Amino acid sequence: MAQSTGLPSQMPSRRPAATRTETIVGGPGEPPYALDAEQAVLGACMHDSDAVDEVRGILDAADFYRPNHETVWRALLALRSADAPTDPIALTEHLSGTGDLNRIGGRIYLHQLAGAPPSVGNAGYYAEIVRRKADLRRLQQTGLRLVQSATEPGADPDEIRSAIESDLGAERERALASGSGRLSRYLTNGWDFITKTADMKPIWGTQAQTAWASGESLMIVGPPGVGKTTLAHQVVLARIGLRDTVLDLPVIPGKKVLYLAIDRPTQIARALARAVDPKHEAVLRERLAVWQGPLPATLDKEPDLLADLAKAHQADTLVIDSLKDAVSTMVDDALAVAYNNARGRAFQNGIQVLELHHQRKSGAETPKGQRPTLDRVYGSTWLTSGAGSVLFLDGKPGDPAVTIHHLKLATGEIGPLQVVHDHERGTTTVDPALDPITLLRAARGGLTVRELASVLSGEPSPDRADVEKARRHLERLVKAGLATKAEGIAGGNGGGQQARYHASARHIGAVS
Repeated sequence: MAQSTGLPSQMPSRRPAATRTETIVGGPGEPPYALDAEQAVLGACMHDSDAVDEVRGILDAADFYRPNHETVWRALLALRSADAPTDPIALTEHLSGTGDLNRIGGRIYLHQLAGAPPSVGNAGYYAEIVRRKADLRRLQQTGLRLVQSATEPGADPDEIRSAIESDLGAERERALASGSGRLSRYLTNGWDFITKTADMKPIWGTQAQTAWASGESLMIVGPPGVGKTTLAHQVVLARIGLRDTVLDLPVIPGKKVLYLAIDRPTQIARALARAVDPKHEAVLRERLAVWQGPLPATLDKEPDLLADLAKAHQADTLVIDSLKDAVSTMVDDALAVAYNNARGRAFQNGIQVLELHHQRKSGAETPKGQRPTLDRVYGSTWLTSGAGSVLFLDGKPGDPAVTIHHLKLATGEIGPLQVVHDHERGTTTVDPALDPITLLRAARGGLTVRELASVLSGEPSPDRADVEKARRHLERLVKAGLATKAEGIAGGNGGGQQARYHASARHIGAVS
């Protein structure tokens, strides 16, 4: 009988990790493994419990080479399932209760793991390394069994081939059934898809009027000099907690913003500086990161680049300034689809995306009373098709007064809004002369829908679309308790009276 070549005699010693923490990737004749990647995965999951959800879609517990790492991973899963913290303190308590604390290396080793990851945001990348090593170990075991079987006296080649094919088939089935890797990366069940994915939450705006919705991008478009960057910076400052509203619409604060200042970073810095002062230093250092210059790779070659950049800097919000510099050829449909793919991967990783973009060069200021259309946006139609909301700033370069049109809606339409930029302070406000609630308060006898539509559109005979917009404005004010409605009286041959709206006695501010 030939000498056995089974795995146990060739595996390195599995001493407790607390006494052996150096980086090891497996030498010649050893099973492949990467302890540094295993430590980084576990450490990242201790820092950010959300990372457990990402890693569990890539790894099985048996994929960890070190038994103590497998034990820690199972403890992390248990804590996450209980919606409990996953930090070293919580892990210590959990492992003490199961009797596994000393076996994994004690409290000291848990704190060593917590300090292991170079970047918490790269947990998924480290997990892929661990998974690949585990796959190679299983294939190595299959190969060793092949060698051992082939050296047995009276070995039958057909039987060996059949056994190996069966092993490889079983390994493939295991990988598919385990739900690990790329085949289940973005998988969810039907109920969660309907109840969670479809649950739109405003980032900027309200449920009735949403300028920017979670899981969908906001694209701010316009010609140079109309205040796209000014408006975007106010949203960024609100996202990091330095403002509550922009254009009188609430902004939900996030964790951290990564601003990709790809185009003219010096000018972007000067524009942002107008709206901040030294008292904001701590918040800006902690919650705003700025990437200056070109992206490190093209999105058609690295579709995970946007998600990876945000995760690497622990950001939940990504601002792209500007889109033309992130996509090399805007009119190329294939590159636009590649950008959509990258944008979608960012959404799947919980990253919110705001984009600044330009109109077509041939475009001029929209004639009064006309509305710009999406074909004014520069580049492939797939860019706007993949966006959730598109705001178009229309006006003359450098003019403080411009109009904001909501060309693609998340929910109800916002505006058109006549706004005024304060170029000294970097702020934007709704023109009070055209603010519906201001107009309603100034009208002693109230306003009908058609009367408001005439004022807002500037036309004595507003069209049907303008009338419906005015109606929505007034009904929202009624719903908010800022206005009351006196129902009209029906009558034939023009003898009826239209419904009339009045400002309520409640103290009110400017509402768009």
